[in-house]
Amino acid sequence: MSPQYWLMKSEPETFSYSDLEREGWTHWDGVRNYQARNNLSAMNVGDFALIYHSVSDKQVVGIAQITKAAYPDPTDTTGKWVAVKVEPVQRLNTPVTLEQIKTTPRLAEMPLVKQARLSVMPISETDFHAILALGDTRLEAKV
Repeated sequence: MSPQYWLMKSEPETFSYSDLEREGWTHWDGVRNYQARNNLSAMNVGDFALIYHSVSDKQVVGIAQITKAAYPDPTDTTGKWVAVKVEPVQRLNTPVTLEQIKTTPRLAEMPLVKQARLSVMPISETDFHAILALGDTRLEAKV
């Protein structure tokens, strides 16, 4: 089965891509939006996610891989929310800013542009590779 592609947002002051690299993996938890939860639930082991620093940086900074599919969010006491396990794959050689994404015609319809507040969103394989190209990065991980 071919991997799916995602974009996951994190505030770098709370949890940055550097934190993910240092820790080696994390529960992607704390998501409290139903559409984002449904997106987490649709993830499979082996899927790739672009990690986007929201709020201050507003840029895609790295690639992560889903290493455990949806399971109960350990920070949730209601049983309604899920988490996935992610591991760092590689940092983009050059971060790709939201402004670059917005001004690149082939990326203008991305959920990041159209649904700016959504924290976990699917993206197409084409958009994933277009962002890597903007970041002067080739995926070196196993697919």
